[in-house]
Amino acid sequence: MGDPTEAAADNAPSSDPVQRRREQRGWYLYDWANSVFITSVVTVLIGPYLSNLACVSAGAPDAASCLDPSLTVAPLGTELLTLHPNALYPALTTVAILLQIVCLPVLGAMVDQSRHKKRWLFWLALTGSLSTLGLYFADDGYMLASLLFVLANLLYGLSIVVYNAFLPEISTSDERDRVSVTGWGIGYLGGALLLAAHLGLVVGADSLGIGADDAARIAFASCGIWWAGFTVLAVKPLRDRFGAMAARGRGRPRVGRSVREFGHTLKDMRRYPNTILFLLAFIFFNDGVQAAIRYAAPFATQDLGLQQDILIVTILVIQFVAFGGAFLTGWISRFLGTKNTVLASLVVWGALVAAAYFLPVGNVPLFIAMGVGIGLVLGGTQSLARSMYSQLIPKGKEAEYFSLFQISDRGSTFLGSLTVTIAVSLTGGYRVAILSLIAFFLLGGVLLWRTRMREGIVAVGNQVPKNL
Repeated sequence: MGDPTEAAADNAPSSDPVQRRREQRGWYLYDWANSVFITSVVTVLIGPYLSNLACVSAGAPDAASCLDPSLTVAPLGTELLTLHPNALYPALTTVAILLQIVCLPVLGAMVDQSRHKKRWLFWLALTGSLSTLGLYFADDGYMLASLLFVLANLLYGLSIVVYNAFLPEISTSDERDRVSVTGWGIGYLGGALLLAAHLGLVVGADSLGIGADDAARIAFASCGIWWAGFTVLAVKPLRDRFGAMAARGRGRPRVGRSVREFGHTLKDMRRYPNTILFLLAFIFFNDGVQAAIRYAAPFATQDLGLQQDILIVTILVIQFVAFGGAFLTGWISRFLGTKNTVLASLVVWGALVAAAYFLPVGNVPLFIAMGVGIGLVLGGTQSLARSMYSQLIPKGKEAEYFSLFQISDRGSTFLGSLTVTIAVSLTGGYRVAILSLIAFFLLGGVLLWRTRMREGIVAVGNQVPKNL
């Protein structure tokens, strides 16, 4: 994927605006390609699907009858480690996150030493999409489905590091907010369109003569095909660029050298305290965002007693609202500034999480209304955070620094997933765990408020954008 003769030793954005727009359109398309994995698989379908498989294995007829705290499964095949069936999904998520934390630093350093970033993106995305496609065949117990979900989750996270590392290479400092917001918005639109098809599949499962689990498996297969197909189109317009590190190493990444290089990067980061402070802020407020997204499905079906078709409608509403909300937030940031806009969104997140704890069982209108509120702030919080961080990265180390960003993303999800796993194991449900998320938004907001963006951008040698 990518002719070596097309690679450029200067990884600065092209001076030709036509070339930049062409690469940006390809970059947007990968958000369109991969968002279906998070939207349909992670957020909506895999939690209830795995819970149902685990509950049946534990002796309960279905997930709705699986709130008995005495029910257990043994995911490692030994009674030395047992979990409540409803805790299987957050536990697997925790494992996938730990694997990413271990693999991401090495991957980031290897990509920065390579002259073929396009190939890294393509192969990581392809293997992740094939793992997702493989979920179609995982219908005999929960073990194979669990393994494939962990693998797909890992590869998704690795591909996002490479994808994000393209952002400083395809956009100028003043274009960064617009490009990041547009990519995120287009991703939400793609996820929403395929999720709409999945809604029809789930709602019409009985008339089609298939069960709910069969409908989920068909949806998994369609996500894998979508992810792979659009990745091919996304990678084509991108141009391979590389910095001084890849030039010195002749583009031959090695694991040992990558580990040493990552150690040097960690030491070097002490020169950039505002980059570190931003990462700490991101860990906490992103914990709240990711936990709210990831555990919406099991919370709705198990604690609120909502049917899966209602859940999918709500997630679909969130996706379409988030598409517009991302662009709206980007527009607001032009007036309030990027940092102030993110801080304001965290206040809204805290209010929404607090309200979710008190949602009455079976109240569909309130649940959908909360989904609308989440959609309005979801895309803007994440896309503007990505854009802000891209300004705090030294040139030539984009993948390494974005691996730290992804570790912060995964690490924060680890804290949230661990908290949820413990709470669900103790109570059998998700409601108690929701309240803890407020603390993450509060801590993240305080740390972000203390981050001096202008000083941090100058320190790493980047141009300060007009709008901060």
